[in-house]
Amino acid sequence: MNNVTAIIPARFASTRFPGKPLALIQGLPMIQHVYRRVAAATLVDRVLVATDDQRILNCVQGFGGEAVFTRADHPTGTDRLAEVAGGLDSDLIVNVQGDEPLIQPQMIDQAIRPLVDNMAIEMGTLATRLAGAEDFHNPNVVKVVRDLQGFALYFSRAPIPWPRDLENEELADQLPHLSIWRHIGLYVYRRALLLDYPRWPETPLEQLERLEQLRALERGVRLYVAETLWDCHGVDTPADLERVEKLMNNKKNN
Repeated sequence: MNNVTAIIPARFASTRFPGKPLALIQGLPMIQHVYRRVAAATLVDRVLVATDDQRILNCVQGFGGEAVFTRADHPTGTDRLAEVAGGLDSDLIVNVQGDEPLIQPQMIDQAIRPLVDNMAIEMGTLATRLAGAEDFHNPNVVKVVRDLQGFALYFSRAPIPWPRDLENEELADQLPHLSIWRHIGLYVYRRALLLDYPRWPETPLEQLERLEQLRALERGVRLYVAETLWDCHGVDTPADLERVEKLMNNKKNN
C-alpha cells in the first residue's frame, strides 16, 4: 500500500476574494470543510494545509488539523506543493484545492486508485462528463480529451472535441451523450515527479492556454484521467460562497 499525503495549498491573498480560506460556510471556515472531506477519503493517510499566512495556520491548528508554512513567493500552487513534498517520504502526493468545500471524498479516492494499482502511472487527475452547452463554450471551463486507455491527449479552454456533424441547436440535447469531458483540477503525483515539476521551464502550449498541466503533457508525461460522476463547485468570489452555502443547506434539509 502506498503512503498517500494530501496537501491543500491555501493562500490568504486573492485578487477576487481576499481571505477566502477563512470565509465562513455554515459557521465554519471554508478550509475546515475542505480538510474534513479530504481526511474522509479512504486512500489518504495524512492531510496537510500548506500556507504562507499565520492566520490560516492558526485556524487549521485550532480545529485540530495539520498545517505547515511555505514561502510566500511561489508562482503556482504546484511549487508550494513541491516545497512541502520535499520534506515528506510519501509515495503519492495529492493536490486538493482549498476552495472546493463540496469536494467528495470518493472523488479523491477515484483519482488516487489508478496510481496505487499501476506503478507506471506518474500523474493523475479527474474529469466528469460535460453536460451543458454553455460550459462547453466557456473558456473558464477546461476540457480534456482522453485516449482509449484513459490518458490525457490534450487539455484546452476551447470547445474540444468539436462535434462536426451537429448543428448548434442540436448540441445542447446531444452533449450529455457525447464523450466530452470537463477537467476537475485535482492532481495526484508520484513524489519524484512532483519534485522535478517546478524545475521544468514553462512550455509553449502551457503559455498559450495558461494551463499548467500542459507542461507535463508537452514533456511526455502520461497523465491518467479518472472518471467521476461528481462535479466540483469552486469558490472564487463571495457570490460563489453564497451559492455553495445554499447547496449545503439544501442537502442538509433534504
